[in-house]
Amino acid sequence: MQTLTCGRFRLALDRPHIMAIVNVTPDSFSGDGLGSDLDAALRRAEAALADGADLLDVGGESSRPGAAPVAEQEELDRIVPLIERLAGCPVPISIDTVKPAVMRAAIAAGATLINDINAFQAPGAVEAVREADVALCVMHMRGEPRSMQVDPHYEDVVGEVASYLEARVSALRASGVGAERLIVDPGFGFGKTLEHNLALLGALDRFAAGGLPVLVGMSRKSMLGTITGRPVGERVTASATAALLAVQRGASIVRVHDVAATRDALAMWQAVLPYLPRA
Repeated sequence: MQTLTCGRFRLALDRPHIMAIVNVTPDSFSGDGLGSDLDAALRRAEAALADGADLLDVGGESSRPGAAPVAEQEELDRIVPLIERLAGCPVPISIDTVKPAVMRAAIAAGATLINDINAFQAPGAVEAVREADVALCVMHMRGEPRSMQVDPHYEDVVGEVASYLEARVSALRASGVGAERLIVDPGFGFGKTLEHNLALLGALDRFAAGGLPVLVGMSRKSMLGTITGRPVGERVTASATAALLAVQRGASIVRVHDVAATRDALAMWQAVLPYLPRA
């Protein structure tokens, strides 16, 4: 059975896991950013755990298309008090950041997973996490949040994303990071059109076949709005369906806003799974 090393946690991947999003930003694309309201963030985290979340992902800098960078100290002020309060939770705490200093501070505060949309390419990022006993999520992004959705182009989106992730994983492995600490994320919506996203979803089993767990985040994203015609606040059903499709294609972890709906969708699939004909 495959496991993921997340600090004091050993996450067994014999079933799909739900990562709940806890945004402490004022400008989240999904409208659920809590800014600096620590009590509201704690309530959000507690509700996610009650709904069945297996991990909590804290974010202090928006990565929505067009988002501007946040100053390092401002990001630290947003995320460190929350991680310190959540560190005793019975699930791994993830921090969504690209900054090495924030990674170090988050680990010191109790984070056990670093979720980096920049795949640990910033100067000092590998050094910040190499010796820590935390999991690392390596994500693909074309460009940067401010400009990533301006006419993204690929000759072969699946092949190019796979090659990028393989190269970043190889770099981390060469630095001394064990494979048991690594997860990959194709980066849905990060420098991709709807067609690119659908191609990646259809070929997700290729990423899972690489031997590392796959994390997928499609929750409430614009690709779902384009398909359904619904605004961001009305994409719960589409988000839960997208998470289910990702798990069926090999994803081990789905990063979501709507934990209860996702849990129910996955529970239905898992209940019928033993009765489905085998290929």
